[in-house]
Amino acid sequence: MSKPLIGVTTYLDRARWGVWDMEAALLPARYPWLVRESGGLAVMLPPDGPEAAAAVVARLDGLVVAGGADVEPARYGAALDPRTGPPARARDTWELALIEAALTSGTPLLGICRGMQLLNVALGGTLVQHLDGHVEAVGVIGRHAVKPVPGTRYASLVPELAEVPTYHHQAVDRLGAGLTVSALAEDGTIEAVELADPVWALGVQWHPEMGEDARVMRGLVLAAGGHQW
Repeated sequence: MSKPLIGVTTYLDRARWGVWDMEAALLPARYPWLVRESGGLAVMLPPDGPEAAAAVVARLDGLVVAGGADVEPARYGAALDPRTGPPARARDTWELALIEAALTSGTPLLGICRGMQLLNVALGGTLVQHLDGHVEAVGVIGRHAVKPVPGTRYASLVPELAEVPTYHHQAVDRLGAGLTVSALAEDGTIEAVELADPVWALGVQWHPEMGEDARVMRGLVLAAGGHQW
């Protein structure tokens, strides 16, 4: 039985390696590691034009929208907060097109941090642009507890209170159409959202790729392989 093919979004940035210093499509290595640990085959998806999104998703069994830059507030009709990072317009456009293609085709989808926020925006939701104290230090992954909401898909994957690796200063505010909250932090911050069956779509605010718990990614890989939840 072949392993499901899982596409993971990347971003363009300047990078240096060997004798080279140029723009590159980047993805932290822990993302493909976690896909492999969860039983899938990982393929990197560099930014492309939105017209290519449907064709790309059609070749995949599952999609991961990775973490990264803040979503441009104009995407959800908000004024720019000075604490929001610089826009990544090309990435926003590309990943929103991928999300739309995945939801239209029924391709299982996992949004991680920015990916969860973008899923919410894609469905008409809004974001809190800054949460004080949610990033411990620049470039340092923190940890906090996340409580599952009983009866949700996330709770079926991780039924207990769990400590998760986290790095974010934004969060879901108004929920997008059809989304359900499936996990919360102790302070009430929305930590996971999902769509009801038959679509397998889950977003988590934390970074599972930075820990050892593969249950969330394993859920995506199983759904991508045709398993029912």
